[in-house]
Amino acid sequence: MIQLPDEFREKMKGLLGDKYDSFIESYEKERVQGLRVNPLKISQEKFNEICPFELKKIPWAGEGYYYRAGERPGKHPYHEAGLYYIQEPSAMAVVELLDPLPGERILDLCAAPGGKTTHIAGRMQGKGFLLSNEIHPARAKILSQNVERLGIGNGVVSNEDSKTLSLRFPNFFDRIVVDAPCSGEGMFRKDEAARQEWTPGHVNACAARQKEILSNAAVMLKPGGTMVYSTCTFSPEENEQVMEEFLLSHPDFSIKDMGKRPGLYPGRRSWSKTGLEDLRKTFRIWPDRSEGEGHYLAVLKKDGTGVFEKKQTVPEYTRDKSVLKELEGFLKDFLVNPAPLLLRREYILFGDQVYLVPPEMIDFKGMKIIRPGLHMGTVKKNRFEPSHAFALFLKKEEVKRWIDLPADGEEIIKYLKGETLPEEAFPSGDNKKGWVLVNTGGYSIGFAKLAGGILKNHYPKGLRWM
Repeated sequence: MIQLPDEFREKMKGLLGDKYDSFIESYEKERVQGLRVNPLKISQEKFNEICPFELKKIPWAGEGYYYRAGERPGKHPYHEAGLYYIQEPSAMAVVELLDPLPGERILDLCAAPGGKTTHIAGRMQGKGFLLSNEIHPARAKILSQNVERLGIGNGVVSNEDSKTLSLRFPNFFDRIVVDAPCSGEGMFRKDEAARQEWTPGHVNACAARQKEILSNAAVMLKPGGTMVYSTCTFSPEENEQVMEEFLLSHPDFSIKDMGKRPGLYPGRRSWSKTGLEDLRKTFRIWPDRSEGEGHYLAVLKKDGTGVFEKKQTVPEYTRDKSVLKELEGFLKDFLVNPAPLLLRREYILFGDQVYLVPPEMIDFKGMKIIRPGLHMGTVKKNRFEPSHAFALFLKKEEVKRWIDLPADGEEIIKYLKGETLPEEAFPSGDNKKGWVLVNTGGYSIGFAKLAGGILKNHYPKGLRWM
């Protein structure tokens, strides 16, 4: 039996009336689990062919599926290869409503652990610029790890507050997601900490913070741009009332009518202070009416023509010729067609780490950056060592040396545990020493290195299976 805060029960009873009993009963039902296919790695059609789990489509998410209780997709090689992201089903509605497109500039403002960021990146198909920000350092590192696992090459991960970013990126982004920190009432079914932390005072503190974050986000959205505000809470103070106050103080914004969506229900104008009619165009997900946890969503449009302010130009990056020589040597040796990467001019060196920065990124001097772009690898004395992130970014048809281990075989499990690979796993017809891209079921999962008749395992120690 889930113990809900008494004040929360009383509040929801007053709000829901005769729908209260079915709402409360939903807390005793088993919560549903979801995963979202990563189109940067695999098409949905192909994933459905090879998927080892029993799946059911999530009605409001194009790439989303429910999986059965008891299954463990997080402990499958395909998860480590970034073929999918495990995500609460209701949360997938956010990016579905955002509708990101390739080539756009997009900000995920409160991005950890990475569900919305990875969803956005899949829709962008590697084209355009994605900035994923998280104010808490430890959570920002988790976000960065998920960006790496899903093979995202056009993203930057920052660790800033919304005000600092608004000073750097005025009128810059085509689309912004504000998945705001909230009281987490929608997660009570699975999160005991959220239940224990809940108080009416906490709700009000969250609402004040949400208004501040939204106002800073508004500065960064270009005229004509789209912003999605979302929370995983039921509280009107954090949902309809936040939207109401934002719209009254930002007359250049309006709620966009997204029509009817399966599993999504209208916001409650009666729960606002003025009864603003447009609040009916916002959405709620109710756990007793849909297969998902509680969620609130609103799509906002900024008036204007959509012309960018002139952005700050990135200064010429420090180009250490010896570093570039080692990197270029690796690319020429390893890639079938190194030209696209050889022609790029946005390589930077953080210590001994080489990154490829998205060309749309502004000068980030003075900013707290966790991941300035695609992590290419490490420069060591007279050699370049490619990173795990670069392995996950690559596809086997792009490299000269690769091996492919069956996803249901013992060899891939041994590889994920850090063990030496067997002789039969060597690249066929190529005994040349050097780096080898390891794949499972046809999808990249890491590196190994062939030397002296041994294929040495380079799967990162911190990620190895026990």
